[in-house]
Amino acid sequence: MNYYQQYKPFIHFLGRFFLSYIVATVIYQSYLRSLNLAIFEPDFFTKIVTEQSVWLLNALGYVASMGPSINEPAFRIYLGAESVVRIVEGCNAVSIMILFTAFVIAFTGRLKSTVLFILSGVLIIHFLNIARIVALILGLNAYPEYGNLMHDVVFPLLIYGITFVLWIVWVTKFSNYAK
Repeated sequence: MNYYQQYKPFIHFLGRFFLSYIVATVIYQSYLRSLNLAIFEPDFFTKIVTEQSVWLLNALGYVASMGPSINEPAFRIYLGAESVVRIVEGCNAVSIMILFTAFVIAFTGRLKSTVLFILSGVLIIHFLNIARIVALILGLNAYPEYGNLMHDVVFPLLIYGITFVLWIVWVTKFSNYAK
């Protein structure tokens, strides 16, 4: 048996993963480059995430608002009159959604189940990201001394952990490898 035949499933996995990841990343980066970021307004996805985070804060009874940052492509979220966080392009979780999608495509399944799982997973990641941002804002407001720990460790661990769990569910329940 030659090496290609022996490692064919792994080579196909890597090929599908990297091809889908690179294609999606190039498309998203091209979209970002097409924007006029000189006006200091972030992309559409970042705006939606910011608006939905402010909406959730208000729904929870806080007085929250958003405004543009004056010196970078970001939005500021305010609790009352105090700016608590800035939301930049990296906060919108699109890069995590791209990674999630590439992994699901790499562990291929039936087309219908693949598409439905990707759409469901992206929505779960999006809503989890909104909850993450709101929890981070509330945490920073109450415990600013733990800001770095919350932003750099706790909340990334949460969103990547849930993404990992979604991958496990995909591979064990829905992909062609589940059989």
